[in-house]
Amino acid sequence: MQTEPPAITPSSHPYDALTPEVILDAIEAEGFEVNGRLFALNSYENRVYQVGIEDQPPVIAKFYRPDRWPDSAILEEHEFTLSLQEAGVPVVAPLVLPGGHSLGQYGDFRFAVFPQRGGQAPDTSVTDTLYRLGQWLGQIHNIGALKPFEHRPGFDLLAGLEQNNQLLVEGNWIPDDLKPAWNSLIPDLIANCRERIAEAGPVDTLRIHGDCHAGNILCRDETMLFVDLDDCRTGPAVQDMWLLLNGDASERGAQLGELLEGYEMFRDFNRRERHLIEPLRCYRQITHCAWLARRWEDPAFPRFFPWFSQPRFWSDQILSLREQLAALQEPAISLPGQF
Repeated sequence: MQTEPPAITPSSHPYDALTPEVILDAIEAEGFEVNGRLFALNSYENRVYQVGIEDQPPVIAKFYRPDRWPDSAILEEHEFTLSLQEAGVPVVAPLVLPGGHSLGQYGDFRFAVFPQRGGQAPDTSVTDTLYRLGQWLGQIHNIGALKPFEHRPGFDLLAGLEQNNQLLVEGNWIPDDLKPAWNSLIPDLIANCRERIAEAGPVDTLRIHGDCHAGNILCRDETMLFVDLDDCRTGPAVQDMWLLLNGDASERGAQLGELLEGYEMFRDFNRRERHLIEPLRCYRQITHCAWLARRWEDPAFPRFFPWFSQPRFWSDQILSLREQLAALQEPAISLPGQF
């Protein structure tokens, strides 16, 4: 095995230097006795691997994308996750490494090591599952409200929409024949988002999971585990709820009601935050496109998202955003018994 980790050269993509030898050397340098088994897991923003350990269960190693977060922001993610774990919230938190730290460094790469956990995404069509998720979210937010993040971002929906749209337009990602439709649609979306945000009025923000969809929750038997707080940030409580809702407005209203029944056993919820759901959905759609554009120089992205550079993708996006505009123009979803 190598004794000196390679440096990232300006002419290469940062992850080109993250070879299997470097991964194993990095984990071994933190005191783990690796057995040479290495398995890449699905991850695009970072690189995540299952690493075999002699006579012990394997661990999961996450190598952070260079230059995305400063150390201070990653350490805030770790501190938040560890504080949730200490409070009894079921999360997969980074291991504290033998040197007493949670963020490892090997050459130009920063990484964290997690215990391996298994499970499957929760079935959010089951009311009891939503109720239990709501209970845990209430407890997560109670911990999140204890102090603010200092180094992680918040949500500025309108500015984010404008900036991400600018990146897509100025980068010539949208095909020429679709630009008129795109350019006429975006101002209407932003205007309607602005109206919905005004309807919500002032809302409290706190430390949240930030990307709390079903794929970031593992269920096995009666146990739930929240994973991957890589996008934890400051935001409204409803951001950790709306990604769990599916179906038409009536179905989503009933699902939100179940979540809140569990949530409000532990924490009050400002129901005016319902008005933020569609602006948050619109923000996520356009931000996802901008994320792909920003990452296109990473060889993994053209390989796994080849459709992003094809006209069909953009025509589908325009159709989806027109549907989103219609949703923004509808009343906010109602909770059961609410008129």
